[in-house]
Amino acid sequence: MSYQPKEPANWRAVWRLIRPYWSSDEKWRARGLLFAIVALALAMVYLNVLFNSWNRDAFNALETKNYSAFKEQLWRFSYLAFIYISVAIYKVYLRQALEMRWRAWLTRQHLQEWLENQAYYRIEQTGSADNPDQRIAEDLNSLTIGTLSLALGFLSSVVTLVSFIGILWSVSGPLVFAFADHQWTIPGYMVWFAFAYALVGSVLVWWIGKPLVTQNFNQQRFEANFRFGLIRIREYAEAIALYRGEEQEQQHLGKKFEQIRANWWNIMRTTKRLNIVATFYAQFAIIFPMLVAAPRYFSGAITLGVFTQIGDAFAQVQDALSWFVDAFKSLAEWKASVNRLAGFHEAVTAARMQKSGLSVTRNNVGAILLDELSLHVPGGKGLTVPLTADVRTGQRILVSGPSGCGKSTLFRALAGVWPYGAGTIEIPGNAKLMFLPQKSYLPIGSLRTALIYPAAENAYRDLAIQHYLELCQLEHLKQSLDEVDNWSQRLSPGEQQRLAFVRVLLARPDVLFLDEATSALDAKSEDALYELILQELPQATMMSIAHREAVAKFHQTRWQFVRKAELGHTIEAEVLYSRFTIERKVITPVSSAANS
Repeated sequence: MSYQPKEPANWRAVWRLIRPYWSSDEKWRARGLLFAIVALALAMVYLNVLFNSWNRDAFNALETKNYSAFKEQLWRFSYLAFIYISVAIYKVYLRQALEMRWRAWLTRQHLQEWLENQAYYRIEQTGSADNPDQRIAEDLNSLTIGTLSLALGFLSSVVTLVSFIGILWSVSGPLVFAFADHQWTIPGYMVWFAFAYALVGSVLVWWIGKPLVTQNFNQQRFEANFRFGLIRIREYAEAIALYRGEEQEQQHLGKKFEQIRANWWNIMRTTKRLNIVATFYAQFAIIFPMLVAAPRYFSGAITLGVFTQIGDAFAQVQDALSWFVDAFKSLAEWKASVNRLAGFHEAVTAARMQKSGLSVTRNNVGAILLDELSLHVPGGKGLTVPLTADVRTGQRILVSGPSGCGKSTLFRALAGVWPYGAGTIEIPGNAKLMFLPQKSYLPIGSLRTALIYPAAENAYRDLAIQHYLELCQLEHLKQSLDEVDNWSQRLSPGEQQRLAFVRVLLARPDVLFLDEATSALDAKSEDALYELILQELPQATMMSIAHREAVAKFHQTRWQFVRKAELGHTIEAEVLYSRFTIERKVITPVSSAANS
């Protein structure tokens, strides 16, 4: 199932992403840091007010050629500049500290939610969210940096506006002009010009730049898809090389990169139009207050110092009112990340809260009990007819049938990770279960870590590990326990499967599920490993999925998946209800291994 982008997140969804950290167990430290950052931001605004008055006094001293007053203003500027630099440095430092603390907390929470209740597995099954790695690694970083930057910038703009609007109102004075045989007076006219100027700029920027939100959303998705394709080549380098699939991979990656290129040109065109407006807006704002204030200066109504003070105050008010214009590109990128995170959070929540049709519980009976168990595919269509059975302690069962009939799905249901179906599964309360898939997961790290996964590194002694490596025909790896490598790439499929059996022998489970766990081995090695399991774990319950008939000799009972049509059911019933039923047959022992 391919991922389809969701509707943009509303502000309620945004608040659900932002709020938890500020009410978490770290809330007091977070609020303290935020309070300090806000205090420093307000201090910078206050210092700008002082610089504004300094600007007036310094230029008045120049205009009157008052050297003593000018020297005094130079000293005043020196200590104001020192304080401003210190405040600016620590504002950035504390903000970066808060960004990282917030990101670390969000990362822990999202990782926990993503991994909890196999949500990551269900998301991959349903395709409800694309590229979770990017959302956790990059989008959370964008959320924290963008939220603090935009919020603090907006706060500074509001405070700056409040602080300077009074100054600009008082120093700009009234504008008097005649129009339509009437004399008109506009008090604090520079304030109204600043509001009108910012309003026009904001409307133009919003109108031109609004496509950037969707374009940035798509760009992040296309970049992640392209990066994932590159990673897949690394993971399957040998298979691609053996297939001579380079040309196909080149075309596949070329199409993915073409999406990046085409969308990037869309971003460029939108950004160009946005920059035309924003650059013209910013540059004209430099000369605009001079043009408006010049008539009063040349008429002698204001001094040079007041003239420069008006220009500085207008610039501060105009910058404050232009927060939306200046921050629009950052706002568009932040909103794109928030939309992706909101969709990811929704998908994770749905996966974690998904109610399973299967009831998996623990019992004190000592046997695995299945009551009216039927398996479905994710869309809801039935896969098997209901099965009622028990798996007794020490029983060895071979599960067989055609490909795609639901054998592995049965194991997933017994593991509690397959929610699609109906019925009840009861597992012995004190039983230790272990599942071996056809291709085991080998984490990157030391061989010891890969061997004993998911146990702790010091869970088993090296002597025991080396003993079982030798028994599983991996004696050549005994001296490599501390080597760090990507073992899924270094070891052959057969070596990886033998390595999985070392895990089994170290963990010593009570119930063992083998899903094509010897498919990459030759018949002799396969027999040797099954003999080893029966010898080392004689009391363990074992269920195996295998296509090779030779494996049957190590089992007592066969569960055979059979198409309903073969049992006399109609095709119509097969389509409407379910495709397979499970027959249980006794396997006649043909070797001493089967009787051990």
